[in-house]
Amino acid sequence: MSKHDSARRAFLVRAAAGAGAVAGAGLLPDASGQNRGERHEAPAQSHSRGGAFFNQEDAATIEAFTERLMPGAAGKPGAREAGVLRYIDLALAGAYADLQDFYRRSLAQLDAYCRKTYQESFRRLDAARQDEVMTALERDQVTGFTWPSGLEFFNIIRTHTMEGLFADPIYGGNQNLAGWRLVGFPGAQSIFTPADMRSRQAFTREPIIGLEASDESAKGRA
Repeated sequence: MSKHDSARRAFLVRAAAGAGAVAGAGLLPDASGQNRGERHEAPAQSHSRGGAFFNQEDAATIEAFTERLMPGAAGKPGAREAGVLRYIDLALAGAYADLQDFYRRSLAQLDAYCRKTYQESFRRLDAARQDEVMTALERDQVTGFTWPSGLEFFNIIRTHTMEGLFADPIYGGNQNLAGWRLVGFPGAQSIFTPADMRSRQAFTREPIIGLEASDESAKGRA
């Protein structure tokens, strides 16, 4: 892993740890219907490559983009392993439906810019050139973007990448609790003992479970 990749990972981890509430999904929209007492049923097809909203090409672009935002490393899952694409795909088919046109236009403008500048789509560029494009987006220096601007697109997809990494797995991302383990978030524990509550040490006891597992566990005890 390059120093650039390590710095990007470190930034997102620090941001997530500082936000805190992202890991508990308290600030997220009701993408699953959980807050209304409804159970979200994902479509039957695999979402590792999109399918709820994204077509195959756009899914590949989002997967490549988010992986460069949070690259994986040995023993350190990145956006791809954590299922960030699935999270964004499901959210745009549900709670984030008002952002569908935002994503469509952004991806079309991104593709046009990359083809004009590099004669290839973003998803087919090597990592170094993808990073060049993303840096230009972050600095709002990409030509050809009208609405949304390149910076607006970058900020939205970075926010959604963080949500997909660190929100409760019931929303489709944070697969195998990779994000929670990365920041040391304990998840939805069934009980915290008095000793746990008094301790000033980081909470590390297993299992770390999400809302859906907690709900199923409660049903089993009923």
